[in-house]
Amino acid sequence: MAPEGKSRKPASMATDPHTEDSFANIFHCGDHLCPSWWTTTVSEIIIDYTYCDSRAPDYPKYENIPENFVESYFPQSNSTATWSREVFRPPEANFTDKNVWRCRLQFTIPSELKPPVFLYYRLTNFYQNHRRYVKSFDANQLKGVAVPVSTLKGGNCKPLGENDNQLAIYPCGLIANSIFNDTIYNLTLLNPAGGTNETESYEFTQKNIAWPSDKKKYGKTQYKPSEIAPPPDWVDNYPNGTYTDEYPPRDISTDETFQVWMRTAGLPDFRKLHGRNDNDILKVGTYEVLIDYKYPVTRYGGTKSLVISTVSFLGGKNPFLGIAYIASGIVCVLFGCIFTARHLHKPRKLGDHTYLSWNNQPAK
Repeated sequence: MAPEGKSRKPASMATDPHTEDSFANIFHCGDHLCPSWWTTTVSEIIIDYTYCDSRAPDYPKYENIPENFVESYFPQSNSTATWSREVFRPPEANFTDKNVWRCRLQFTIPSELKPPVFLYYRLTNFYQNHRRYVKSFDANQLKGVAVPVSTLKGGNCKPLGENDNQLAIYPCGLIANSIFNDTIYNLTLLNPAGGTNETESYEFTQKNIAWPSDKKKYGKTQYKPSEIAPPPDWVDNYPNGTYTDEYPPRDISTDETFQVWMRTAGLPDFRKLHGRNDNDILKVGTYEVLIDYKYPVTRYGGTKSLVISTVSFLGGKNPFLGIAYIASGIVCVLFGCIFTARHLHKPRKLGDHTYLSWNNQPAK
């Protein structure tokens, strides 16, 4: 049962990419059942960069990413990928003096992708559907209401309703605290046509990545910065772990990456829409994307991946439904054979139809 304030209304269009992280996946056509003309129109590449911080060589050296970390689906040929890493000082290092690993992923696009092109991040073994996790938010606070600390302390956000200084945590709850925070930059085409040494940027926007119904749930907060504190996993982004007038809380009324994350996924293996390009063709060539490695997944045995994909009028590439139909069909055929053999071996005796009459007099 969905918690109050969390709409599960599906998107109105089958091509809506937001369905990749929800139960709407069940409406997607599986590869095993779809006609070949449809499966070839959906192209995507998935790069698992979980171990980029530990296995990739130091920049400027690049090495091939293990084959089991790369999946690609293109009409003509598969994609190849390499990776490298370098130490990077993010903006928040001014508060924490902590550097992070920056992953540099290079991959080939063997055939051009027509818009819209979507950028996702994918997480595995992350149970957003846990009952306590799903309801860990305050709907009124997300709408912008300055909910009192006493209400948050005893509400669904507990134990992340207040901090040690009795300030309200904003936004409160487990969902907001665990938001995906790797920084994924735009793609760079390294070998544009014409043989020049210049590179081209392929840009994704983070507008219109959240469901329209979700956008209505968020408003600009009425809290003053001095009245609230960031969630525990956000404190490194603010001076001394506190909000200030210079570094105010993020505006969740316009932050669609936050809104996408707050729509919890139904399965432990999910992808969330991070950006989209509705206008430009993704040309054939070798691309590089930079990712600031911040989100820890190995501590709970999970993985994280970068996904670049297109969609058709039936949705994205997802073999789950096709596999489910085939498995269900095999089970039905198997039981049909068992029941048929049972009937041939020992047929059921027909009953006496006279006992079906309601006019029979009871025996004396």
